[in-house]
Amino acid sequence: MSVMNAVPLTRPLHMPSPGSRGRRHTLPASEFRSLSPEDAISVFEIEREAFISVSGECPLHLDEVRHFLTLCPELSLGWFEGGRLVAFIIGSLWDQERLTEDALTLHKPHGMTVHIHVLAVHRTFRQQGKGSILMWRYLQYLRCLPYVRRAVLMCEDFLVPFYRNSGFKVQGPSEISVGPLTFIEMMFPVRGHAYMRRNSGY
Repeated sequence: MSVMNAVPLTRPLHMPSPGSRGRRHTLPASEFRSLSPEDAISVFEIEREAFISVSGECPLHLDEVRHFLTLCPELSLGWFEGGRLVAFIIGSLWDQERLTEDALTLHKPHGMTVHIHVLAVHRTFRQQGKGSILMWRYLQYLRCLPYVRRAVLMCEDFLVPFYRNSGFKVQGPSEISVGPLTFIEMMFPVRGHAYMRRNSGY
């Protein structure tokens, strides 16, 4: 239920972004890394503020955040500035063609589909293109994982253009609903896809 300057695919996730060196007194250092259970509270605080105000529902509750960051931390990505979490993505593996209710809580270790549960940006860092940048980096990272064939997510109608701009394609209405909320399922082909260049407008 998810809301670029290229870095070589061989760059580890924990490495600072280019441009942070030599300017630490004028710009905060940016760091991208996988999340851990210790990050769960910071993750949930950002997620709760981002989603409750819009839809009234959080994609993941705090115990579910801890659950996925324990089982599959390598399928998460956090963006830190000056040591502070400013945006994140949490994913898990899924083993079916389409998402079902079970996909909301289960991690299927032998699956080849990454289910992106949530993308969220801290309120003070929104409208800066960080969501697009983080998604771009995350999809590039997934291309380094040989077992991943595609990424899927479900989102509300108003977010479809955002994910289309990241290369996702509409699969149709999701069979999952949360109260009155309905969703569109979208898919990104990680394998066999010539990755588009970043649109400089995002």
